[in-house]
Amino acid sequence: MILIYITAKDKAEAKKISKHLLEKKLVACINIFPIESMYWWKGKIEEGNEVVIIAKTKEENYNKVKEEVKKIHSYSVPCILKIKADANEEYQKWIEKETS
Repeated sequence: MILIYITAKDKAEAKKISKHLLEKKLVACINIFPIESMYWWKGKIEEGNEVVIIAKTKEENYNKVKEEVKKIHSYSVPCILKIKADANEEYQKWIEKETS
């Protein structure tokens, strides 16, 4: 199982991306959190509020998720990170079932 960490500009965009991925059965579950970010952009340090999406899915869906997010994301350089995770057996089976 993997977690895919995606940042979005606001809650509305995060929900749009999340619903899109869920409808395509590429992810089984998503969590959405507000965050404060600091980052380099065009030669200077920027600060702002963003929203994080943590999507739970199986390893083989990562490239599909990445491509779908890139299609609809407002950022020219979206953050899409894959994090490997271990889960209890029942949860892992549920992830597999919901993304098949």
